[in-house]
Amino acid sequence: MLNQFFHDPLSLGVAQAIVATVMALVVMLIAHFARIHLEREILIALARAFVQVLAVGSVLLLIFEGPVVVGFLILGLMMLLAAQTASRRAQGMPQAFRVSLTGIVLGAGPVIVLMAWMGVIDTKLTVLIPVGSMIVANSMTTTSLALDRFRGEISSHVGHIDAALALGATPKAAVAPYTRAAVRASLIPRIDSLSSLGIVWIPGVMTGMLLAGSQPIDAALYQFVVMAMIFTVSGLASLISASLMSARVFSPAEQLVLRTGKGKR
Repeated sequence: MLNQFFHDPLSLGVAQAIVATVMALVVMLIAHFARIHLEREILIALARAFVQVLAVGSVLLLIFEGPVVVGFLILGLMMLLAAQTASRRAQGMPQAFRVSLTGIVLGAGPVIVLMAWMGVIDTKLTVLIPVGSMIVANSMTTTSLALDRFRGEISSHVGHIDAALALGATPKAAVAPYTRAAVRASLIPRIDSLSSLGIVWIPGVMTGMLLAGSQPIDAALYQFVVMAMIFTVSGLASLISASLMSARVFSPAEQLVLRTGKGKR
């Protein structure tokens, strides 16, 4: 319908963005009437997403002809920003930014480098940056979920943890069930995405390749590769971040410090 009124690609894109924004705002209003107050977060997220994606698009126009090292530098910057975003969801947890950054870098970094070296990811910046950004973004999401669930598990089981420590358990053993629960919960979305791939949804990479004229089988295989990489980095990031945080919620005297949400980032 919109293409009947807007023939220029730029004006059509703006119109499509407006429609998508209105739909998001409608959901925000529905949530508001249901007394789920997320207005500020939703408005800020929409505004940031719009400005950021336009900025990235403008920058990519300039750098797509650059050397491969530029792509890895950009992905490194994305990891820093991803860690900052993930740490916001872990407010009150000790060294949240450091833990998030370590989990994201050690989860996504080696996989991206290995896959690029083996030729699974094309080192052309037009491929490396978009695919790498998807990998970084998913490691960020999984890290956020893992740390948020870990905090909830600890807060709900303070008495159990204190009792385990009093009976002689080590801090690692006292929180081990809650660390595993956090990792398991953070990976459920990734596992569901893999299970429903191609049946419930056709992801963006495959859609883009089909629109670009690739053979359906080629697009399907590459999409599976991307999803498998996303699960790999998500699993690594979740395990690393949850394990690191489990060692930071105790004082040097092996006392649980994550009780009232007061911690140092």
